[in-house]
Amino acid sequence: MDGLDFTEKVTILVVDDTPENLALIYNLLKDNFKVKVANGGEKALKIAASDPPPHLILLDIMMPGMDGYEVCRRLKSDPKTMNIPVIFLTARSEAEEEKKGLELGAVDYITKPISPSIVMARVKNHLALKAMADFLRDQNTFLELEVARRTAELVVAKEEAEKGKQKAETALSEIQKLKDQLEAERAYLQEEIKLEYNHETIIGQSDGLKYVLYKVEQIAGSETTVLVLGETGTGKELLARAIHGLSLRKNRALVKVNCAALPSNLIESELFGHEKGAFTGSHTRRLGRFEVANGATLFLDEIGELPLELQSKLLRVLQDGEFERLGSSHTIKVNVRIIAATNRNLEEEVRKGRFREDLMYRLNVFPITMPSLRNRMDDIPLLVDFYVKKISKRMGKTIEIIPASVMNTLQNYHWPGNVRELENVLERAVINSPGPKLRLADELKKPSKGLSISSKTLEAVERDYIAQTLEQTHWKVGGKNSAAEILGLDRSTLRARMRKLDIRKP
Repeated sequence: MDGLDFTEKVTILVVDDTPENLALIYNLLKDNFKVKVANGGEKALKIAASDPPPHLILLDIMMPGMDGYEVCRRLKSDPKTMNIPVIFLTARSEAEEEKKGLELGAVDYITKPISPSIVMARVKNHLALKAMADFLRDQNTFLELEVARRTAELVVAKEEAEKGKQKAETALSEIQKLKDQLEAERAYLQEEIKLEYNHETIIGQSDGLKYVLYKVEQIAGSETTVLVLGETGTGKELLARAIHGLSLRKNRALVKVNCAALPSNLIESELFGHEKGAFTGSHTRRLGRFEVANGATLFLDEIGELPLELQSKLLRVLQDGEFERLGSSHTIKVNVRIIAATNRNLEEEVRKGRFREDLMYRLNVFPITMPSLRNRMDDIPLLVDFYVKKISKRMGKTIEIIPASVMNTLQNYHWPGNVRELENVLERAVINSPGPKLRLADELKKPSKGLSISSKTLEAVERDYIAQTLEQTHWKVGGKNSAAEILGLDRSTLRARMRKLDIRKP
């Protein structure tokens, strides 16, 4: 991510027997990271085993003496270095070689000649993954030790008989609370680590995007509520991750809730939790996302879809930091930073009576607008390069040539679905390409004559894009090859959008 530094002097070890490659990568990373270099396997192993060890290793495969595969094998067999992520550097990208490296424990491959933007994106992705995995291990250990300590306190308190009764009850309550948080946070973080392997970096060099990233740097270190605005598919969640990654709460998970993905009768339980027996089917007590995010950051995606009857309860948490679980009168206090996102005009929603004005002001403390793809067309070549490599690798294909005619077509399309639509188009193109040359699978439709995309409202752009996608899928809303899959939305979210935008099958 250009201009952002997620590190506090994170150390990266670069291993390559070619001085030119060492110099290139060193100069690329030195401003954001502490970089160590090694020109051979033995030296690399020695540096990796030092204290403190590097956070990530970029490792060339073809080296005299000890090659990269052997270095990786030794790293993964040593308990001191086994958790250090290894990214291989190679001039060849055969599937068998990649399979061998991944089986040895490497996390990724970067193909030479080296692209600076790809190197930086991969490095930051895998540093984020490592931080998440390290945090999960540390957090579990801490909470388990805390449970043991509180249990010991309970034993002592019980021995103090009636005098210690209140202390014992307090300790027991804290033990149960810690156990609940351990279970809820462990489950959430395990899910997040799986999702993080699909985590992407914000790609681009356009002026509009650089301004957005400048605003991120301005606000990230504070506790201020942030409202991320922008059309569907622009990357609002990535921006929320960027803010969280630079914040004082970055060592905790970014907890997410999609306010449009659940029916209105379940979203309250998802946010605030419930007690056993609070409603039909609630057989156990469940912690809500606000409790899981206590001390961390909560990302409320699609906040404009939150039912009106729940908005007052959310406003209370924002104002006072307190709420009650469903089925309970006990007030719970939390310390949570809020990042919200919407593709809607909240002022218009307020005028229509669908959104509380006081809640809008509480959320709109520091708004950041993610630009649409049609307003950052200069970024398309970088995005195409990133997604084609990513998709090709996932599918076991090698796409080496992107014809000028294809790039010209992509840069002249209006992209109502933004970056998400671009990724979907490129995935179909990779599937459609039998050889090393990228071939578009579909003809991209240009805007109708006389209709300027910039003159259309955001709601009209979204309506047209969803309707066009539904027509392409013969109005198949959910399942494989459906409109929801192409749009990157949950089926329930898509149906909610269709109702809001009055989209009906003819």
